[in-house]
Amino acid sequence: MATLLSVNIGKPEDVSWQGRTVHTGAWKSAVQGPRMVRRLNIEGDGQGDLAGHGGEMRAVLVYQLESYRYWRDELGRDDLVFGMFGENFTVDGLPDREVCIGDRYRIGEAEFEVTQPRVTCYRVGMRLGEPAMAALLVAHHRPGFYLRVITEGHVQAGDDILLVRRGPEELSVADTDALLYLPDRDPAKLRRALNIPALSPGWQQSFRELADAPPPGRQPGEHAGAQHPAEDPGWPGFKLLRVARIVPETPAISSVYLDSADGTPLPRARAGQYLSVRVPIGDAGPVVRSYSLSSAPTARSYRISVKHEPHGRLSGYIHAVLRPGDLVEVASPRGSFVLAPSTRPIVLASAGIGATPLLAMLHQLADATDPRAVWWIHTARDRAHHAFAEETHTLLARLPDAREHVHYTAATASRPGEPGFTRGRPTAQSLGAMGIPADADAYLCGPLAFMDDLSGFLRDHGLLAERIHTERFGALPAVNPGVTAAPAVRPHQPPGPAGTGPLVTFARSAMSTPWSPVHASLLELAEACDIPTRWSCRTGVCHTCVTHLMAGDVTYTTQPLEPPEAGTVLVCCSAPTSEVVLDL
Repeated sequence: MATLLSVNIGKPEDVSWQGRTVHTGAWKSAVQGPRMVRRLNIEGDGQGDLAGHGGEMRAVLVYQLESYRYWRDELGRDDLVFGMFGENFTVDGLPDREVCIGDRYRIGEAEFEVTQPRVTCYRVGMRLGEPAMAALLVAHHRPGFYLRVITEGHVQAGDDILLVRRGPEELSVADTDALLYLPDRDPAKLRRALNIPALSPGWQQSFRELADAPPPGRQPGEHAGAQHPAEDPGWPGFKLLRVARIVPETPAISSVYLDSADGTPLPRARAGQYLSVRVPIGDAGPVVRSYSLSSAPTARSYRISVKHEPHGRLSGYIHAVLRPGDLVEVASPRGSFVLAPSTRPIVLASAGIGATPLLAMLHQLADATDPRAVWWIHTARDRAHHAFAEETHTLLARLPDAREHVHYTAATASRPGEPGFTRGRPTAQSLGAMGIPADADAYLCGPLAFMDDLSGFLRDHGLLAERIHTERFGALPAVNPGVTAAPAVRPHQPPGPAGTGPLVTFARSAMSTPWSPVHASLLELAEACDIPTRWSCRTGVCHTCVTHLMAGDVTYTTQPLEPPEAGTVLVCCSAPTSEVVLDL
């Protein structure tokens, strides 16, 4: 019979780590006597990061005496005491290879249900002083697991642990953990996992995405027989394309048409994707910027449309210097902001230059004479700054069920009062009057405030959050779980002597800097430059840090448990072996 050996609790605290402050509840200590267990946690306990830990589905973390003994031998440690793995219950018995998701146990007065394996997180390594610990827990099939509280009650060390009910499908904690984090996953086990009601919603969503992943050669989101054009394989790194022509669209926006420089066919892109352009300007190294394709995805050439920003180095170069016949370095089309296969109504909403990826989508819809209801919503300053106005109007006229709503924000703007034209920005009231159905798919592109406002309006109108898609070209929002937010700082060269290694370019952040081995990984270099980063385990397990490798080659300083997709890299455990460009 399994036994509860120790009840461990700890309130969240601020801990100094690598020059940052982490708010964490990973420091747990054993307590004596009975403790009340409630829906969210044990009396006196707390979690510092409720996004990844805690909540009803992760109220109690369990780790085993057997695993403590294993790690004492494996790590050569004699200082491991109960609670050091962040667990609330240290138990004798209940190994991960035998406990199943959905199992129910009675301990003392309380009853519990197994909901998921432990979340892979850097904080367990931080607590143990073993940075690779998150990866080791997965690789050695010893993650531990979470419980939700079915019946509240008192528990204490020494209580017997009684199996009340076996979970459906009898899928073990270790097998469930391997399904998410390790390669060569068994599709049958994925289906079994999705049949377990007790499995936490986050893991269910991850397994649904894995189960729906396309087979090799099919694009994500593309089902068999899909009617949209597939994306052809692109070229590695950057290649030279020839400027065929440049067409002014407004006083500040010009479209650049690009053809193959060597006569070979260009890969067909998907509507909504973007090109990254690299141009050497001055002595500061090449400048890389990304621009949406604004043309139909079946065109023999590519078209990007570029707004001249007041201090934009590359946009200024394109408007003032670039001429037809010039050669420019371009990375192949990429991006996941594309039309998903669907029969639902579509909302295409943009502001300013944000119209470009949506214009490519509109081309695709018009070329197919798509029968779905389409709402085109665009915001511009006035008619003079309304790019692609006639082109858009012509495309919409080819659709059997399309509606056009244009908003001009300038007080002196003309045309308000005409059907389809409004003075001012879109509001919740104006969107509500458009008759957009709650089951529509929405695609938004424009300034962050515009996308945030419209996303909120559409959610309030009844659209599900997962059907509202947005595109942004600046740095993505940081994902640094538990790290106390610091004031935003513009990206800069890392402190200390300049590196002498290959040049590393962070394309979204418009930053280039030479590599130095003083940094353990590309992630650490990005952090030293105050570039927004996204990570969780920092050991090559969770893939939160996966980033498109636009050019160059890397090596893994710690081999990831599952390699990322081709053309991407895990920046948390890699270093450059040549000049690299990262979509970060």
